Amino acid sequence: MSLTDVLSASDISAALRECQAPDTFNCKKFFQTCGLTKKTASQVKEVFRVIDNDESGFIEQLELQYFLQRFDPSARVLTSSETSAFMAAADHDGDGKIGADEFQGMVHS
Repeated sequence: MSLTDVLSASDISAALRECQAPDTFNCKKFFQTCGLTKKTASQVKEVFRVIDNDESGFIEQLELQYFLQRFDPSARVLTSSETSAFMAAADHDGDGKIGADEFQGMVHS
């Protein structure tokens, strides 16, 4: 599956343009601009599976750094402060990784 099976390529491009500069990534704004907030829970979980590069069922810190590159391989890597803020916003149980339900909950909150 590709992210463009769920999200439009133009919405993804617009979301990536908004956070081109380091330390400008805001996960809530990104999800809204790329159209993810309007998707069903099952569609959000499909996107989660694409982002979960190692298919562990979780998005860990290293995968989170490369979050934008899952949307476009030429996108930048998230900074350590962006990665930490993203993790803090989604990791509700404090285990250091984001599960599918945590991700879906963050997208729709």
